[in-house]
Amino acid sequence: EVQLVESGGGLVQEGGSLRLSCVASGFTTDDYCIGWYRQAPGRRREGVSYRSNLDGHTDYIDSVKGRFTISSDTATNTIYLQMNSLELEDTAVYYCAAVVRGLLSLYSDYADYWGQGTQVTVSS
Repeated sequence: EVQLVESGGGLVQEGGSLRLSCVASGFTTDDYCIGWYRQAPGRRREGVSYRSNLDGHTDYIDSVKGRFTISSDTATNTIYLQMNSLELEDTAVYYCAAVVRGLLSLYSDYADYWGQGTQVTVSS
């Protein structure tokens, strides 16, 4: 069974940085895609970024381009989301998600697997 376990959320001041981690286990194929979604209070969940395990292809929503970086450590099966220049609007619960044999979409919240979420709060 696939499991995704996030960590690294917290409280940070505007302009600061945080790094989220997601440890993945249980995949029986290399053909999967892992990414990050977020949900702010009163808003629908939105895709933030993803990375294909097959070819390393990454994508980001426009609002985080140039500020967030997704990366992976294959030795520990961990995917990271480095978040710099954080803005108040980045405050949300961040979820790690994965889909097998395909790519995640940043414009829908469909995924085969979800983590439990980690809170990121940006203060002024």
